[in-house]
Amino acid sequence: MCLIAFAWQAHPRWRLLLAGNRDEFHARPSAPLARWDDLPIIAGRDLQAGGTWLGVTGDGRCGVVTNVRDPRDPQRGQSRGLLLTDYLGGSADAATHAEALRACAADYRPFNLLTFDAHDAFYLGNRPEARAQAVTPGVHGLSNADFNTPWPKTRALMQRLQRWTTSADADDFAPLFAALADEHQAPDDELPDTGVGLERERMLSPAFIRGEHYGTRASTVVAIGHDDRGVIVERRFGPHGRFDGETRLVLP
Repeated sequence: MCLIAFAWQAHPRWRLLLAGNRDEFHARPSAPLARWDDLPIIAGRDLQAGGTWLGVTGDGRCGVVTNVRDPRDPQRGQSRGLLLTDYLGGSADAATHAEALRACAADYRPFNLLTFDAHDAFYLGNRPEARAQAVTPGVHGLSNADFNTPWPKTRALMQRLQRWTTSADADDFAPLFAALADEHQAPDDELPDTGVGLERERMLSPAFIRGEHYGTRASTVVAIGHDDRGVIVERRFGPHGRFDGETRLVLP
């Protein structure tokens, strides 16, 4: 994933409400959202490395991972997507998993990871060093920088999610998908400087990236209730933002 906003323990119906976009090269093969045959995971699947970028389980756990945008950092180590198969495919709760992962976080490529279970939520990262912190109730954001780093598109998505949490219809996710489809480019004076150059910063600044070779591949909304019941919805896109289908699965 490259853009995430989520409300944790901040909605009367939904324990977790998460909206995010996965940006990736269109040539990288992936499978759409589905229940996996080999693991108790509901997720899309990266067919190149075997992991996933966002997934849930039938017992109400969820996890999502992003990379860290820094061209100076060598991409060495295990695939980030395997972090989620380890968590969602295992039995450890979020707190136990966070403590164990901190000891081996350096073995993975640069990552930001969010994990959720019925009681706790954690942010974990391994740049510049391994760290883990509990997530407090409220609306938060994550991109390819750090937890709650105020990039323009992250702030905008958090604001729209915050407004949604006060809406009357808790089953209407259309406003969240509209926010994920926003192609507004941030002004130059608000762009971060992550070392990729101004033109690429501009191209990466919208929530939804429309490109021939690289762009937003999936927009996903996850809603998990206080009773562990919920839904996950994935909209998929091809080159130039071409709509490639939608999958909606009920949890558990």
